[in-house]
Amino acid sequence: MADRLITIAKFNDSYQANLAKQLLADFGIEAVVLGENFANLYPALPLQLVELQVCESESRQAKEILESGDPQEEAQED
Repeated sequence: MADRLITIAKFNDSYQANLAKQLLADFGIEAVVLGENFANLYPALPLQLVELQVCESESRQAKEILESGDPQEEAQED
């Protein structure tokens, strides 16, 4: 049986979601960004419409990576 995708994070814009997706890819975890087209069409809406999904079996590790390696924090430290 195939592993199902689950949402591990939500974002206000596709840029942040794709940064997180790339961070996970650096650790060998594939992720999918959903809702980025809608968020790009309606950027003024203050809703977290962009979702980052991973396989359920990798969700715990992915959440830990995102919590410990927040791309925004790393950019501010440089």
